Amino acid sequence: MQDFYLKYKICVSGAAETSHCGEESFAVAEELGKEIIRQGAVMVDGATTGFPFWAAKGAKKEGGIVVGVSPAESKREHIATYELPVDYHDIIMYTGHGYSGRNLLLTRMADAVVVGCGRMGTLNEFTIAFEDKKPIGVLEGSWESDEVIKFLIEKSQRAHEMKDKIFFSSDPKDLISKVIGKIKEEENNGFK
Repeated sequence: MQDFYLKYKICVSGAAETSHCGEESFAVAEELGKEIIRQGAVMVDGATTGFPFWAAKGAKKEGGIVVGVSPAESKREHIATYELPVDYHDIIMYTGHGYSGRNLLLTRMADAVVVGCGRMGTLNEFTIAFEDKKPIGVLEGSWESDEVIKFLIEKSQRAHEMKDKIFFSSDPKDLISKVIGKIKEEENNGFK
């Protein structure tokens, strides 16, 4: 009999509009998506453009599963109203909750959140993951969002609660390895 196990779900959070991210951001995002799949996980994202879109593209190039969580209530609204893509996704869940509701559902359904180049929506997903005490990976790059996150953590009154749960790296392979390692550690410790 074949062994079956649940795959870890890694949320990729990042800017939908990436003009501030730098030219290398697409290649880095694509490599991040590939690495999620190489390390045996499923990629989850906000079914959007920009950084998450390129990560989804990388995940699909690697033959992986990509699940999108849309702010729209239907495929029609997703495409016509929100002007979001459906490419590079195996499943898109239509929430009908707008961006803020989508962000909550997206981060809650994931085992960990990995943050790339982003802005306010990305910070919203980061803070939800922080409040939920999920493992978080922050991809460092030429963008500023990693520095903003470091600043927020330093100023937080509760940073000690997440001391060993937030990882920073400019290497997607290293970052995903650390995040998955933390998920496994928490499973082995009974999610304490």
